[in-house]
Amino acid sequence: MLHFEDFVPGESVLSHSIAVSQDEIVAFASRYDAQDFHVDPEAAKASFVGRLIGSGWHSCSLLMRLMAESFLLDSTGMGAPGIEEVTWLRPLLPGDSVTARRTVLETKASRSRPEMGLVRFRLELLNQRGEPLLEQTNWIMFGRRNSGIAPQPKGDWLAHSPRYERPVQESLLGAPSEPAQPTRFFEELEIGSRHELGSFVFTAEEIIAFARSFDPQPFHMDEAAARTSLFGQLAASGWHTAAVWMATMVSHRKRQLAATPGRPARLGPSPGFKNLRWSKPVLTGDRITYFSEVADKRESASRPQWGLFFHRNTGINQRGEEVFSFDGCVFVERKPA
Repeated sequence: MLHFEDFVPGESVLSHSIAVSQDEIVAFASRYDAQDFHVDPEAAKASFVGRLIGSGWHSCSLLMRLMAESFLLDSTGMGAPGIEEVTWLRPLLPGDSVTARRTVLETKASRSRPEMGLVRFRLELLNQRGEPLLEQTNWIMFGRRNSGIAPQPKGDWLAHSPRYERPVQESLLGAPSEPAQPTRFFEELEIGSRHELGSFVFTAEEIIAFARSFDPQPFHMDEAAARTSLFGQLAASGWHTAAVWMATMVSHRKRQLAATPGRPARLGPSPGFKNLRWSKPVLTGDRITYFSEVADKRESASRPQWGLFFHRNTGINQRGEEVFSFDGCVFVERKPA
């Protein structure tokens, strides 16, 4: 059983590995990131990557699964307030076998809550050649030894494989009320423009379906266990709220393409994101509406036909409270001469 005091700065630990098939990549992406290069091997050949690859959000979710298996389920872990930064370094490919490596960067006791402490990690997802697919930096909260904070409840939390299976009763993405606008080339993007992407109701069935594959902690999996947790009731995984943001973004992009009369502006890869915050828990029955705003843009020195645009993304619940936010960036095509 791991407590706050058991994490020593500089310590580095490897998990076991998970094999990832093409079917598993498609299963995740068809629900959360249904772009051609994630769901259609033939169409992927004509994309900017030239082959089928896994969603970056799938990589993040697999890292979460490995962290849960390797240490979080045998700890006094109390969740994470957010993610400082994720950098996607290499694509997840069909047939990859992935391993997680955790390195303790620093620890600090909580001044406001003496029963707990915070541990800052560098988390990496590695392929079978030891090459990092992503690097993530974030804090996780843990109960201190003899503080009275109970460990995670015992249970068969790992019974389900890390292959995503949809729930029988699915929540549908809610379309925004505003009409879709055409795609915009780099030069046409207006800093400060904000768009509603869509909404989603997090039912218990949806919350459990995601958590059993990627974040099998009791407060995401079981109503009774969740009542004794920090959340007080069943709560969605933070990575679930992020994956649904991606689903609404893909749906928004498809509406933009349908509203574009000529050749659409193409989007390229995203190198990662920063400042992801889960500011309030997403609980059973919450409807989260997602928004994206153009925060900045700049020309690309390495890719002169492309520019980078930076976007601020948020999720708002039915009470008007912000529950989720992050800063992302993506390559966008420049206007042809």
